[in-house]
Amino acid sequence: MPPSPAPPIAATGEPLPSGESNDDQRIAAVLGGATESFEGLVVKYSPRLFATARRYARRENDVEDIVQEVWTKAFQKLATFRRDAPFEHWLMRLAIRTCYDFLRQHRRNRETAFSELSDPEENWLDQFSADPDSGREDTAAARQLVERILNQLSPSARLIITLLEIEDRPVKEIAQLTGWSITLVKVRAFRARAEMKRCLQRITQNMYL
Repeated sequence: MPPSPAPPIAATGEPLPSGESNDDQRIAAVLGGATESFEGLVVKYSPRLFATARRYARRENDVEDIVQEVWTKAFQKLATFRRDAPFEHWLMRLAIRTCYDFLRQHRRNRETAFSELSDPEENWLDQFSADPDSGREDTAAARQLVERILNQLSPSARLIITLLEIEDRPVKEIAQLTGWSITLVKVRAFRARAEMKRCLQRITQNMYL
């Protein structure tokens, strides 16, 4: 059984110098009582966890809280890791589910005053509305607009759109990460796209009022 205290992590998630110890060896050492071996896993995988958390939380203190919670869960549940897949896969399942819990816990009225769109956002949306296939790109404006839209979505819709459209993950992998059935993932993807479309319609309607 793993010990109960949660391991400390660096707030930055920056990797520190470490050896090339195998994950399985580190895990076996932790389960055997050498809890300091867990730090090697923290150092190795924290950068990816921070990158994942930043897709779902905007404030850095929320990002840090998410990552800390993932590591706490990983530490406490390490004995349940069956080694039938890489430790990283197991850890990312914990991360995605923790991010989803964060979205649900922080769900609130996310309606945005679309009259406050920046000029670059409005220009990008004008061009896209006029000619979606024009290929015009303003990466910063498009990214900012996408973030606005994501903030309007329900937790499940935001999770699905992020995994499916932004990270380009296949449905089967999303099912493994979330613990949802493949059928449920497909249903939620359909609903998420519809929700996103309604949000875009609200934006364009407000622009021309």
